[in-house]
Amino acid sequence: MSSTGRAGRPKASSRETLAEAACELFLERGYDATSVADITQRAGVSRSSFFNYFTSKSDVLWSGMDERIGEAIRSLGGLGSGASGDAVRRILLLVVHGFEPDPLALALRNAAAMGLQDELVRDTGLRLARLSDAVAVAARSAGIDVIRADIVGAAYAAAVLSALRVWAEQGAGRGTPEAVLHEALGVINDLPWKE
Repeated sequence: MSSTGRAGRPKASSRETLAEAACELFLERGYDATSVADITQRAGVSRSSFFNYFTSKSDVLWSGMDERIGEAIRSLGGLGSGASGDAVRRILLLVVHGFEPDPLALALRNAAAMGLQDELVRDTGLRLARLSDAVAVAARSAGIDVIRADIVGAAYAAAVLSALRVWAEQGAGRGTPEAVLHEALGVINDLPWKE
């Protein structure tokens, strides 16, 4: 039997409990007006428990996506000289495969209400750069010239993050992120992997 720090909320720390508390507060107060201390108090856990799971307040939103992007970067790095556009697209589709509504999806859908627009632009840019670079490296490994590889990398990465944002904004009940990404990748079909 577990004790509770607040009626209805378990005292035990967990990533999900902290993320739920953070999102509630971001909706109630706004992102900038919410501190890590506010989140831990709402979740009924210590500050050190927060930092066992997250490195920052922003990490609450992005940790799940960062894990997916990390997996994609490792997979892209493993393609070597045999990297093909189809293989890269399959890896990128895995980034959004089975993506369930989470703190990031909630933040994308409610960016204005949470006061997150600037934060999301900045944080999306970091993820875009990481994924873009990984795709570009795979393209260069396959013998594609540097400029074309950079352009393809940027386009593919933008397709992933844009698809996720559009899916979240439309509401999780309207199709899957994979379907939106398929559509986004179709937009860049005029930019083939190789000539």
